[in-house]
Amino acid sequence: MHLPVHRRDFLRAAGAVAMTPQAAAAPLTEKQKLDRLASNTWPIRYIFKSRTQFSANQVSQQMKAKYGEITMLDFPQFTKDTFPGVTHMDLFSGLFGDVADNSMYVEVPLSVGAATRVTHEFDPSSASGRKWLEKLAAKMAATGTKCQHISNNAPRDICELDAEKRKAGVDVAKKWLDGAAILGAKSMRVNSGGPRIAPSAVVTSDYPKNDQLAVYLTNCIESFKEMAAHGAKAGVKVTLENHWGLTANPINIRIVVDEVGSPFCEASPDFCNWEHEYLMYNGLKDLAPYAHTNVHAKYWSRWKDNNNVRRSVKIMTDAGFVGTFALEYEEGPWDGVEGAKYLYKEVLAAL
Repeated sequence: MHLPVHRRDFLRAAGAVAMTPQAAAAPLTEKQKLDRLASNTWPIRYIFKSRTQFSANQVSQQMKAKYGEITMLDFPQFTKDTFPGVTHMDLFSGLFGDVADNSMYVEVPLSVGAATRVTHEFDPSSASGRKWLEKLAAKMAATGTKCQHISNNAPRDICELDAEKRKAGVDVAKKWLDGAAILGAKSMRVNSGGPRIAPSAVVTSDYPKNDQLAVYLTNCIESFKEMAAHGAKAGVKVTLENHWGLTANPINIRIVVDEVGSPFCEASPDFCNWEHEYLMYNGLKDLAPYAHTNVHAKYWSRWKDNNNVRRSVKIMTDAGFVGTFALEYEEGPWDGVEGAKYLYKEVLAAL
């Protein structure tokens, strides 16, 4: 058999690799393991002083009675006190700002079914917002902590069919990327937007076709190209997390990242945000090679016993992931602080 030259070269190289002894990776020291963890504001959002519903319900009242009330400016010290040795943080956008200062917030109309309500969201481009970010950066410097990632819900409509809405969403993301740079953040999640349930294929005379999904993907790709270019200037990556809509399918995330083709666009997988149990580990394997900076090491009772945190951590490390595992407890037998402490132990054990 006569193989093409390039094919023969490939097989020869593959054989050489197979015959070369692989040096065993040295085990991580305790400090190196702790450097791979990030605290996360999401599971403890209920103890934050907040403008949102987080501060008004029974869970919030119970947790504040147990742990006290904090703001984002307190979170660096909270991280050090609650998770010994952890210095990296994953911060949720909805908890930014001084809730008593209206000047650092903008009104944003949100559609809820047929109704519209107005919410107030932090504006990192406002003069008072920038001063607040600088104050948080100073708190981080004083405590020896770092912002690894911002889990951001503020930019919307990134794949929207309406060009003006999509442009507005990208503009919000750019403002946040500039704000993230003040904090020294390595990456920032931006949701794809669009329908919460991605369009399904339709029946044709030949083979199922999904032209509608392709349009949303095209818009998402163009938006992320623009955001990644801005992120490259700011020094902050934009990431896609397996949430709802387009990103519920990990292949769609891979498509966007591949098409954008920038080191400033990548995946930030979540261990539990899946539509069905078969994606728990297979979906994570799909995304692992596309993630480099931050993942959400999550426990969620939605999946009952099929929620093996250590197995998920190993999937990531086997794929060569060298970023941080943010301790994002969702729901289960513990409160948010206890759940995050459980994840702290599980991720350390897996590493």
